[in-house]
Amino acid sequence: MADSIKGNMQRYAMVFGTYMGIFWILKFILVPVGMTTPFLLLLFFCLTLCVPFLGYYYVKMYRERVCEGQISFLQAWVFCLFMFVCASMLAAVAHYVYFAFIDGGYLIGVFKDILNTMKTSNLPGTDVYVEQMKASIDMLEGLTPTDITLQLLANNVYNCSLLSVVLALIARRRKKPETMQPGSPINH
Repeated sequence: MADSIKGNMQRYAMVFGTYMGIFWILKFILVPVGMTTPFLLLLFFCLTLCVPFLGYYYVKMYRERVCEGQISFLQAWVFCLFMFVCASMLAAVAHYVYFAFIDGGYLIGVFKDILNTMKTSNLPGTDVYVEQMKASIDMLEGLTPTDITLQLLANNVYNCSLLSVVLALIARRRKKPETMQPGSPINH
């Protein structure tokens, strides 16, 4: 039975991780497009806030379908972690394709335009932000598509490992004790 649940855990985590990864890829498309349309960037951030709810929904489905309504913290944590790792790996493929073949320096150019706007605005207190942004842009220009992809993958896995702990705490369920029926003998 334990092997069956373990096999089901892997299968369900990969399936739900694929769904989550596709969600992340569709959400990521909003980033470069959102640089010219602020509403789409706002939509990206709102969809990012949906990730914990979607993760909970998937672990709850796993708990109800496979684990007969009960799941330990450790089992829920491993399921969530595996699901998020699968999603992160799928999203990493899309990130690499974007940065290696599509971007062509577009995002760096947008950040430079923002930096130039900040420099010419002459608003008080922006000097510190301008220097920080310039340092960040200089660092980003030195990264290869592989470097960017690995950094995003590491960030996704780290953040989602923390999120997995929270989701496992919320999703865990113990088997409910069977209630006694009226008129049944009491066992001592």
